[in-house]
Amino acid sequence: MPTLNHDPIAAIATAAGRGGIGIVRISGQGLSPLVAALCGRSLRPREATYLPFLDGDGSAIDQGLALWFPAPHSYTGEDVLELQAHGGPVLLQLLLARVLAAGAEPDPASGQPRLARLRLARPGEFTERAFLNGKIDLAQAEAVADLIDAATESAARSAGRSLAGAFSGEIDALREALVQLRMLVEATLDFPEEDLDFLRQADAAGRLARLRETLVRVQARTRQGALLREGIKVVLAGQPNAGKSSLLNALAGAELAIVTPVPGTTRDLVRQTIQIEGVPLHVVDTAGLRAQGDEIEQIGIARAWGQIEQADAVLFLHDLTRAGAPDYIADDEEIARALATKVSKNTPIVTIWNKSDAIAPERAARLAACGDIVLSARTGTGLERLRAKLLEIAGWQALPEGVYTARARHVQALRAVEGHLAAAAEHLAARAPALELLAEELRLAQQALGEITGAFTSDELLGVIFSQFCIGK
Repeated sequence: MPTLNHDPIAAIATAAGRGGIGIVRISGQGLSPLVAALCGRSLRPREATYLPFLDGDGSAIDQGLALWFPAPHSYTGEDVLELQAHGGPVLLQLLLARVLAAGAEPDPASGQPRLARLRLARPGEFTERAFLNGKIDLAQAEAVADLIDAATESAARSAGRSLAGAFSGEIDALREALVQLRMLVEATLDFPEEDLDFLRQADAAGRLARLRETLVRVQARTRQGALLREGIKVVLAGQPNAGKSSLLNALAGAELAIVTPVPGTTRDLVRQTIQIEGVPLHVVDTAGLRAQGDEIEQIGIARAWGQIEQADAVLFLHDLTRAGAPDYIADDEEIARALATKVSKNTPIVTIWNKSDAIAPERAARLAACGDIVLSARTGTGLERLRAKLLEIAGWQALPEGVYTARARHVQALRAVEGHLAAAAEHLAARAPALELLAEELRLAQQALGEITGAFTSDELLGVIFSQFCIGK
């Protein structure tokens, strides 16, 4: 576990730009002298006080609310002072500069600097201190960033559940059950007179089976939580004028991309994040794929292939009004062959027949019966089936319990736990169980669980996690 840097820190805690309110936050040990210098008086704990914020000569920089949170009852577990001023960028910079200057000024009572080591906070350092001081665990710390970055209402609500401890509670319950099982196995190892009958009488196999069943349920919710946070990348591909831009506009419900009858209208990438059942889908409209075209269009086509190679799903659009022309069929087949070589075998390619409003209904019905998606981006017919298909590809399943936010690393950690528990079950079921190996698999499973909440965490991982936060949080 990394050690806490006890330097007092300060930062502007609100987003850049103008606003009605801006906040300067300070955290550290022994902030009372700084409170007196900035506010001219002591403050009652956890009570908003309206007063002037004082410059070095005693004049008012601004007037606003000061909130004082003495340790340990604060966000970071240290003394915390928050100054809520008007939200002008220049004003907040003046106030922050005054805070830093006041820390270096001598305290009238002692003659020593009030807070000699007061410095600007690093990104995420306030939340990092909350974690290191035991106010929140690592999964909750990540939920803070997820709540700020949430792109959909469902993602925000899920992050709130995780911040409140819903995810951590499930991990802690798994860990407690695993610890109890480890105790049984370790007791058998420590006391040779206890034989395998001891494990059978204690129902070690049953405990392990129930633990694995619980893990499966937690994994399902965790995958959903990671999906709500990260979503999937969907790339629209096809020949010029297949209706890719029209489909993007239809899915987004807005005119984002230019649509004209002229082939090659889209020459660059158009990105938009949409949500279906709260799941964010990062949709990329690309240039029409064809061999000919001017230099600018060829650059757009090259970028299109780059996006296709990185996609989680590719929507391959076909134009029903041209689908019978031999040259169109040949070009579509060429694109299909290229997709087969450039797209990962695990990436689904969804065949979509667009412009169903321009053909006979009987023909559209025959195509739909083959399992392809037939739609009209212009009228919206068939879009619901496409939305359902995208949710299926994403792996989304509506769960009865509240979903909490999660990350890819959590999914990977639980997958590691699954592997260790599976190996443990094999050792336990063997005719001559290797109890040392069983104990080791259980230990590794507990360590993988600890990586989620921070019980076992490397400094490098913490650095990556908290560097992604904004300054002041």
